[in-house]
Amino acid sequence: MLDIRLIRERPEEVKERLRRRGGDAWRLVDRVLACDDKRRRAETEKQQLQSERNSSSKQIGILKRQSQDTSELETHMHAIGRRIKELEAESEAVAMELNGLLMGIPNLPHEGCPVGLDETANPEIKTWGEKPAIENPRNHVELASSLGLISFEDAIRIAGSGFVVYRGRGARLERALINFLLDTQTRENGYQEVGVPFIVKRECMEGTGQLPKFEDDMYGTEGQQMFLAPTAEVPVTNLYRDTIVMEAELPIKLTAYTPCFRREAGSAGRDNKGMIRIHQFDKVELVQILKPEDSFAELETLLSHAESILQKLGLHYRVIELCTGDLGFSSAKTYDIEVWAPGQGQYLEVSSCSCFTDYQARRMRLRCKDAGGRNRFCHTLNGSGTALPRLYVALLEQCQQPDGSVKLPAALVPYYGSDCIRPVAQHVERQ
Repeated sequence: MLDIRLIRERPEEVKERLRRRGGDAWRLVDRVLACDDKRRRAETEKQQLQSERNSSSKQIGILKRQSQDTSELETHMHAIGRRIKELEAESEAVAMELNGLLMGIPNLPHEGCPVGLDETANPEIKTWGEKPAIENPRNHVELASSLGLISFEDAIRIAGSGFVVYRGRGARLERALINFLLDTQTRENGYQEVGVPFIVKRECMEGTGQLPKFEDDMYGTEGQQMFLAPTAEVPVTNLYRDTIVMEAELPIKLTAYTPCFRREAGSAGRDNKGMIRIHQFDKVELVQILKPEDSFAELETLLSHAESILQKLGLHYRVIELCTGDLGFSSAKTYDIEVWAPGQGQYLEVSSCSCFTDYQARRMRLRCKDAGGRNRFCHTLNGSGTALPRLYVALLEQCQQPDGSVKLPAALVPYYGSDCIRPVAQHVERQ
């Protein structure tokens, strides 16, 4: 969440930067200020009354030792006590209201973010490689079905639409990709692999900003107090919730594989064909926790770590920077990596790399202590390294051959065990 002192001291600047995002979150600033003023006034009155009560208590002691009447002072003391309790209840209610308002305000866009209302204003930063020249490319659904790699029918039978079952060589390819992604990030880019629970507490979802804004898109359980992880960003970043780390330990670089679960409640009408948008998908995530002064420079490095996957696989892609109106709720700056899918005739987002400044750290109470003993909030980064379904789609579609086979990139061969996936009879594949 935003620093209340920033809102207090520079409210018009905060409003202006929020307006660049679009929407009406900027209107919450005045409500925050009013709520904060009410809380501070109640706290000031309480402190004054506590001081008065202490003074009166001492006076009563003196009068009693002098055998004088203290009934009037004691009556006044009781009245002070009742008022203090009222103020404590009021302060608690106002503090909860203030926290709720702050949780509803997104992060401020970085000053250098391109200003725009939606994805049409996202500038292309770079491209890598060339679009493969494929005559009449088949899409991944046709390819995967003909090769016996996936089954949507089986998924519908056991879970409904929006899911996929990998079979035989298809499951092996998915597992090969996961291992390849993890090995690249741990062996070459300096990340520590962690294995985390796939179910997280509500406060963890609040900590990274998924709640309360996107609750309708999440799979909740236990009375919405536990959730299936929508991304490994949530459990991995929250490993450091409510902690103070030494600055000498930073940066902390973590990577994890998890399945991800999202209802995609807001995606009606969007392209849901095949594996492009499904409710459960695998992903390898990159998370960094670092000193505030390092975060935006390190975002460029994290982006290169995600890009290295597509470069090793020889897949054509482009990088775009999200404009202010397309930024994620918690992000101050984001790059998206979009891989080319010739069977779709379009680019597909396969990674999103973001700097959250201290926005998540404040929600999680994650701080670092410098050499002088001063505590300050860390900055957090995360990026998909990468999301598997769309990588799977692009791999099949960019590497398809005229005979219906898929020639695998050399970097993936040691993980898969072969350099090509050739058509076979479906009944053989299912054995």
